[in-house]
Amino acid sequence: MKQFIMKYLNEYMTGFYLPTLRLTDILEIIIIAFLLYQIILWIKNTKAWMLLKGILVLGVFILGAAIFRMYTILWIAQNLLPVMATAAVIIFQPELRRALEKLGEKQFLTSVVPFDKKGRDNVRFSETTVDGIVEASFAMGAVKTGALIVVEQAIMLSEYEVTGIRLDCIVSPQVLLNIFEHNTPLHDGAIIIRGDRIVSATCYLPLSDNMGISKELGTRHRAAIGMSEVSDAMVIAVSEETGYVSVALGGQLVRNITPEYLRERLESIQNRRAETSKWKTLWKGRQKHEKGAD
Repeated sequence: MKQFIMKYLNEYMTGFYLPTLRLTDILEIIIIAFLLYQIILWIKNTKAWMLLKGILVLGVFILGAAIFRMYTILWIAQNLLPVMATAAVIIFQPELRRALEKLGEKQFLTSVVPFDKKGRDNVRFSETTVDGIVEASFAMGAVKTGALIVVEQAIMLSEYEVTGIRLDCIVSPQVLLNIFEHNTPLHDGAIIIRGDRIVSATCYLPLSDNMGISKELGTRHRAAIGMSEVSDAMVIAVSEETGYVSVALGGQLVRNITPEYLRERLESIQNRRAETSKWKTLWKGRQKHEKGAD
């Protein structure tokens, strides 16, 4: 029996290569799989998904040309490859920019290294601001007054702030109701809230390109989703047709929410800012201590 097994191994297993698997190899496979999964999710939620389908169809066509040895088509494809690569970068430029912005939103570095500008530590809004936003949002919903409120977080929205009219006023229910009242100069567009202050009104927001958005949603909700896709801002939309209050965050829209839910979401980003500020304070304190020790 032993001789039979050895004979089988010699005949059929000769030249069979079994690679050595190390712990770093397993880790590398996990990282690559995770990155590919994230890229697929990102592409699927943008208009790049349709462009990718077109590229896949073109790839299948070139593969067919290779199988049937269509050398002229293969020569054309080979010479057009650098041009196609450059064209892909140009076509996907908005999506690539959004992907890099999303990567920059991750908080694993900002809690350790103070990348933010000086003076951004005290942007945490107060409970009065939370109360004012919640009260005004549902008061406008009750009378079906459309509104779009952008609550800025870590990413500064200066490029969208300049599209509107600059303001500098404390957030309060009365101010918000007055801004979005029909036939007032500031009611059209969005307002941007930074900390406890309204910094701009009548702002233009980017519209989402997501093809999966319900056709029931109008421009206001598409703008809310679009803003949450290109930044870490929390956007509150009040429907003029239904009076529903909705929240967009991270490219996801939650419709017809309750006051409790809105308060919970506002307090969650408020606490996140507080935690970030705490780590930054500790970092600055450590730097000061080290400087004093020198």
